[in-house]
Amino acid sequence: MKLPGFITKAWKWFRTPSHFAIGTVLILGFVAGIVFWGGFNTGMEMTNREEFCIGCHEMQENVYQEYVGTIHYSNRSGVRATCPDCHVPKEWGPKMIRKIQASKELYAKAFGIVSTPQKFEDHRLEMATREWNRMEANNSQECRNCHNFEFMDFSAQKSVAANVHDRAEEAGQTCIDCHKGIAHKLPRNHDAGKEFKFSASGN
Repeated sequence: MKLPGFITKAWKWFRTPSHFAIGTVLILGFVAGIVFWGGFNTGMEMTNREEFCIGCHEMQENVYQEYVGTIHYSNRSGVRATCPDCHVPKEWGPKMIRKIQASKELYAKAFGIVSTPQKFEDHRLEMATREWNRMEANNSQECRNCHNFEFMDFSAQKSVAANVHDRAEEAGQTCIDCHKGIAHKLPRNHDAGKEFKFSASGN
């Protein structure tokens, strides 16, 4: 089968040695790298939007409905923390690791592991514990992108909150040690009795 003329000419041009060969390869590689990186980064950003996070009914009907009733969704300042703000690191390396870990969620979606509210509740403790452990391991970095002991004005807080934050800072605690259940309800059988946690009202 004879190839079209322009393909034959292009192939011949690529195979013919010339002093332009190395430069051509470098230029083409550079352009291809830009195109690939642009496409890859665009794809990453698309998956970092709240609309993407709640694109499946499992998230839309369960944790999202809990979230819209909290101070992270609506508050007097109008500053909102969306799903990726809390669950996806901003740094490139940790973000890629988190994205790879999140592929397990696609497996759960494909096989209907959490496809109903009852199934979701059955797995809630496991899923929550995994996320709490991740946040504890990185010192609640996603929380600290907005909240930081260093910049807290304890005098502007209610006395109980100021006292707890002061003690937590001294003890080297991290946000998730006390703030489980701040944006989503606690799982069944979770023993929160030994932990101090703030309510979703922000007190």
